[in-house]
Amino acid sequence: MRDIVDRGHELACHGYWHQLIYVIGPERFREDVICAKKLLEDVSGKAVNGYRAPSYSITAESLWALDILVEAGFTYDSSIFPIHHDRYGIPGSQRFPHIIDRPMGGISEFPITTYPLQALGRRLDLPVSGGGYFRLLPYGLVDRALRHVNEREGQPAVVYFHPWEIDPGQPRIKGCGLKSRFRHYVNLDSTYGKLERLLSGHEFAPLGTVLQSRTGNAAAESA
Repeated sequence: MRDIVDRGHELACHGYWHQLIYVIGPERFREDVICAKKLLEDVSGKAVNGYRAPSYSITAESLWALDILVEAGFTYDSSIFPIHHDRYGIPGSQRFPHIIDRPMGGISEFPITTYPLQALGRRLDLPVSGGGYFRLLPYGLVDRALRHVNEREGQPAVVYFHPWEIDPGQPRIKGCGLKSRFRHYVNLDSTYGKLERLLSGHEFAPLGTVLQSRTGNAAAESA
């Protein structure tokens, strides 16, 4: 964590136990996120302002989590995925950075990036910017989608990946279902090369810095 900060990156929070928010409920979530935030700040010596929920589990049924984030001192969140999915997502929600007003106060939200496509006479918001979507889709489509968001829509995009996604030699977990194996292991051998192309072909900045410039919320900037 200290190395991450020393190299100029922003350190944010993903929780302590990586449990689905809508499963553990408000009290356990509060304990989890306060514990994680304190640990990160104690080790790094820096304020931790950003949060992302495990498996994007801030949904329409768990928006109360945003109040707890405000209460805990977070100034921005990047957990809401504006798509249909069997485990997460708020379909039809805003696709770009905005302020969400909650009873506990306002919090900046940077939704996970989607690419708007027309299919069968209706718009489809295609997830393109990270994780299994980044591994599954051809790089050309990801590149086109991000350029569309940046240049045509004039908005920033958020890209994410897990460290294990650039390790094709990782041990395989036994006993998981076919869908889980596909989601976890598809195209592991090509992810690192795609990531190198992405980093060399686009400009990136700390998420808190981008939010500060987009929303005017100075508190979202990393300390």
